[in-house]
Amino acid sequence: MRFNAKDLALLARQPSGCFDKEGKLKICRVVGDEKLIEPRERWCRLKGNLLFLMKNKSSDASEVVILERCWVVEFRSKADVSIVLKFQSGEPDLYLEAASKPDCESWAVALGEANSEGLRDKIKQLRRLIMEIKEERSSDEARQFLPPSQVDSLGEPQFTSIQRIANEPKLEFSLACKDLVAATRDRKLNTFIQVSVVHPAEHILTRYSSTEIVEGTRDPLFLTGVTFPPEYPIYEETKIKLTVYDVKDKSQDTVRTSVLPDHKEPRADVGRSFLGCATFRVGDLVKSKEQQLTLTLRTSDGGKAVGTIEVNLVKMGELEDGETDHITTDTQDQKCALVRECTATEGISGKDNLPSLNAVLKNPICKLYRFPTSDNKWMRIREQMAETTLSFHVPKELINLHIKEDMRRNQELKDLGELAPHWDNMRKSVIAHCDQMLSMYQDTLAELGKHTGSSFKSSCSKGEKTLEFIPINLHLQRMHVHSPRLKDALYDVITVGAPAAHFQGFKNGGLRKLLSKFEAERRNTGYQCIYYSPENTAKAKEVLSNINHLQPLISSHADLLLSSASQRSPDSLKNSLKMLSEKTELFVHAFKDQLVRSALLALYTARPGCVLKKPAVPRNSAEEGGDSQEQDHPSQIKRQDSIPHHSEYDEEEWDRVWANVAKSLNCVIAMVDRLLEKDNISSIKEDQNDSSAADCKVLHTGGDWYEQLYPLVITLKDCMGEVVTRAKQSMAFVLLQELACGLPQCLMLTLRRDIVFSQALAGLVCGFIIKLHTGLHDQGFLQQLHTVGLLVQYEGLLSTYSEEAGMLEDMAVGISDLQKVMFKIIEAKSEDFLPIITGRREHYIIEVQLPAKMFELLPQEIKEGKLLRMYPVLFNVGINEQQTLAERFGDTTLQENINQENLELLKEYYKLFTEKMPPDCLPHFQEQNDLKGLLENLHQNIQAKRRKNVEIMWLAATICRKLNGVRFTCCKSAKDRTSMSVTLEQCSILRDEHQLHKDFFIRALDCMRREGCRIENVLKNVKCRKYAFNMIQLMAFPKYYRPPEGTYGKADT
Repeated sequence: MRFNAKDLALLARQPSGCFDKEGKLKICRVVGDEKLIEPRERWCRLKGNLLFLMKNKSSDASEVVILERCWVVEFRSKADVSIVLKFQSGEPDLYLEAASKPDCESWAVALGEANSEGLRDKIKQLRRLIMEIKEERSSDEARQFLPPSQVDSLGEPQFTSIQRIANEPKLEFSLACKDLVAATRDRKLNTFIQVSVVHPAEHILTRYSSTEIVEGTRDPLFLTGVTFPPEYPIYEETKIKLTVYDVKDKSQDTVRTSVLPDHKEPRADVGRSFLGCATFRVGDLVKSKEQQLTLTLRTSDGGKAVGTIEVNLVKMGELEDGETDHITTDTQDQKCALVRECTATEGISGKDNLPSLNAVLKNPICKLYRFPTSDNKWMRIREQMAETTLSFHVPKELINLHIKEDMRRNQELKDLGELAPHWDNMRKSVIAHCDQMLSMYQDTLAELGKHTGSSFKSSCSKGEKTLEFIPINLHLQRMHVHSPRLKDALYDVITVGAPAAHFQGFKNGGLRKLLSKFEAERRNTGYQCIYYSPENTAKAKEVLSNINHLQPLISSHADLLLSSASQRSPDSLKNSLKMLSEKTELFVHAFKDQLVRSALLALYTARPGCVLKKPAVPRNSAEEGGDSQEQDHPSQIKRQDSIPHHSEYDEEEWDRVWANVAKSLNCVIAMVDRLLEKDNISSIKEDQNDSSAADCKVLHTGGDWYEQLYPLVITLKDCMGEVVTRAKQSMAFVLLQELACGLPQCLMLTLRRDIVFSQALAGLVCGFIIKLHTGLHDQGFLQQLHTVGLLVQYEGLLSTYSEEAGMLEDMAVGISDLQKVMFKIIEAKSEDFLPIITGRREHYIIEVQLPAKMFELLPQEIKEGKLLRMYPVLFNVGINEQQTLAERFGDTTLQENINQENLELLKEYYKLFTEKMPPDCLPHFQEQNDLKGLLENLHQNIQAKRRKNVEIMWLAATICRKLNGVRFTCCKSAKDRTSMSVTLEQCSILRDEHQLHKDFFIRALDCMRREGCRIENVLKNVKCRKYAFNMIQLMAFPKYYRPPEGTYGKADT
C-alpha cells in the first residue's frame, strides 16, 4: 500500500478536537490465544479508519493501523475490559485493553464503526430517513408562510380519524411476505418484520412492534399481527413502515428481547441483517376495496426490489372461515399462530360491566391467537392481562383500619384505671411500644398516599419498606376462547407474588415457624404476667368489638323508642321496641362467657392494696368444667399462669350486673305492652300485671307515654353502661397480658402478619370482584355463592429451600387468615365502585359495590346483605433448582404438611357443596370428569410424595374450576415460574376442553410464552423481555415448564 509518511505524521499531531476518539490503551499483538509480548501502554488516536499508536500524547506515531477488512470481538463478561481486532488478511490480532468497562465499550463501538462498511451503513440510514420525510417536505415549507393561528389549525385535530367500534382496537392487520431475496443463494431465510410508525404531526419514526421469527422459508406467513389500541393516536394520514430482517441466530437476537430508545437503530453485529422495507398510509389500507395492500420491498437506497409484502386488514369481531390444512405443513420451528395485540377490557360478561370493571382493572394488554382444532377448524383465543387499582386501594384501607383499631386499644389500656405498681409499669411499657408501632403504620399510610403512577408493584420493588404492604406484581390473567362448535368460555387466573414480608427477611423463617415458636416461649415467660391462650385473647378482642358495635346501636334504638313514645305512634313504638330487644339480647349474650368472669377477678387482684389469699386455676372458657381436677395438680401452676382468687371478691356480683340489663329491658317491654293495651282497649279493665312487670314500679295513671318510659330507658342505659365499663376493662386487661408476655416480638409478629395479610387480601378482593362480574348471569354460581361460599385455590411454586421456605411459611399463614374475611354486595350510590373494608384484625367485611342494573341480577338473599364466606386453600410444589436441593439434601415436610392440611379443607368444601347444592349446578363438563375421582387422585398424589409432582397443581386447578372457584398462581415474583405455569394451564385447557390440535400444543405453548401477555409482564417488571432463567436452572425444571429458546437469560428478578 502506498502512503505519504509525512502526511500521516502531520495528521497524528493534530489537536485533540480533530480526532473521533483518543485515550490510553494497553496494546499487543496476539497469535491464537498467546500474546507475543506483554501489553504496553500506548496513547491511541482514532481518525476515520486510521488508528494511530503513540508512546505518549506528545510523541510521534510509532504505528498506524488501517481499520479495513477487520472486525471487533468484544468480551461480554463484566470483569473483562479488553477487545480484539481480527484481520481477514491473517496478520496477528491486535489486543487492546482499556482502563474500565465503559471505556472498553466506547472503544468497541468507535472501532466497529470506523471502517468504510460502517460509513456505508450510516449513509443508508440517512437515505432512509430522507425518503421518509421527503413527501412531507412541501407541507412543512407551507407552514413557514402561514399565520400562527392557521399553523395551529393544521395540528392533530384536523387529521382524519378511523371509524371503529367503542372499546375495540382502532386498526389491526396481518402480514406476509413473498419471493424474498437472500444475500446468498444457498442460505435459508429466518425473517421477521419490524413495524414502525411515522406520526403525521411530528414526522418522527417510532418503533412500535415486531412479528415472530419465521424460519427456513422465502415466503413467510407471519402469524403475529399488529394492533393499535383505542387510545393510540393513529389516523388515515399516519404512515407505517415495515422493515424485514434476516436473523442469523435466534438466540442472539437481543434487540427483540431488550428495550431500545426510539429512533435508535440496532447495531449490525447483533445477529441480523437488513433485507428491505416498505411504507404505506393507513388511509390507503382502510379504503382499499379488498382491504389488502401488496407492497414492494426495496433495499435501503430505494433501488433494488427484494420481494413483496402483503398487508391484510383484520376485524376482530369476525370469525375466520376456511380449513387449516395450508399451515399444518409449516416448518417445525415455526412457533406460534396468529397473535394480535389489543387492549379491550370487555370480555363475554357484557358491556354493562365496564364501569365497575374499569374502576378495578387498569392498563390491559391483550393478544389474539388462532390455533387449529383437531378437526382442522380455527379457534380464536384472546389472552388478556391487566393490573388492578386494588393493589394500593386495599392495603391503604386496611392500614387505616389497623390505625383506628390500635388507637382504640391503646385508649382502652389507658382506661384500665389504677393498677398496682407491677402492672402499671407493665402497662406503661406496653403502651410505649404500641405507640411506636402506631407511628410506623401512620408513616406507611402517609407514604402510600404520596404514590402516583403505575397501579402495581414490580418484582424489583419487593424489598422496599414503604411498599411492603402492597402485593407483588398483581395481575388478572384472562383467556377467552371462541371455538367453532363449542360455547365461548372464559378462564381467569390471578397472578401475584407470594404474600410475604420481604423487607423483614427470612433469616429466622416465616410466620408459620415464628408463630409456633413465639407461642411456646410465651407459655414459659415466668411469673411476670398471666397466660391466656390464643383462643381466649381472640375471644377478648371479639367481646370488645361487640361492645363497640352494640352499645351505640342500643343507645340509638332507645332514643328512637322515646321519640316514638313522644309522638304516641303505636306502630313506630312496636318497631323501635323490637329492634331494641334484639340488640340488647345480643349484648347480654356477648357476656355469657367464663372469660369475662375470670378476667374481672384477675383485674381485681391487680388493683392497688389487693391481698392475695390463695392461688386458683384460671376459669377460662376453654378450661371451664375442669377446675376441680386441675386444682388437684399443683404442678400445673409452676408460674403465675393462673388468676389469683381473693376471699373478699364477690364473684356473683358480675352476674347481677349484667342480669340487670335483661331485667331493665323486661321492664321496658312490659311498660310498652301496657301502654299499647290501654290505647287499644280503653273500655276494658286492665289485666293483672305480668310477673315480669311486678318488679317494675310503674305508675298506672294513664299519663303521657314518654314520661312513663323515660325513667325505664334511663335505667336500661345506666345498667348497660356499668356492664360496658367492667367488661371493657376486663378484656383490655386480657390484651395487656398478651402484649406484655411477648414484647417486642408480639408486636413485630403482628406487623409481619398484617403485611402478609394485606398482600393476600388485595389479591382476594380482586379475584372475588372479577369472579362476581363473570358469573352474574349464572344463577347456579350465585346460589352457590350465598349457600356454600366461594372456593379460592392458590397454586404455589416456591421451593422449600433457603429463603423461599420462609416465604412459603408466610404465604401459608396469610392465605389461612383469609378465612376471617366475609364479603357483602351492596348497590353503589355513586360512580365510585371501589370496595369498602370494615372490621378488625379477627374479622373483616368487604363491601363490593355494583351498579343498580347489575345489583338487580343478584338473588334476594345477597341483595338483603347476606355475608358470603371464603374457603381459601393452598397447594405448593417447588419446581426450580432450589427444590432439587431441598429434595436431595434438605427437607420437604413443610410442603407436604401444607398440601395435606389443605386437602382436608378442600374435601370439607366439597362435602358442604354436595350437601347444599343440587347436582345440576355443577359445570357442564362434570359428566366427563367426576369430582370425587379427581379428589381421590389428588389425595393419592399428595400421599405419594414424589419429587416435583406437578400433577398435584394440575388436579387442584381442575377441581377449583369445576367448583366455580377463583384461581391464583404464585411464585416469588409472579413473573417467571408463574408465567410458565399460567401458559401451560391455558394450553392444557385448550387441549382438554377445546380440542386443540395435538401437533400444535407445543407451538401454542411457545407462542404464548414468546409473544403473549406473560413476556409483556416480564418487560413491565424488569424492562427486558427475558425470563430470569439460565440453562443450568432449566435442567432442573419439569419439561413443560421450560421457556422457548431465546426468551430467557440473565435478568433481574
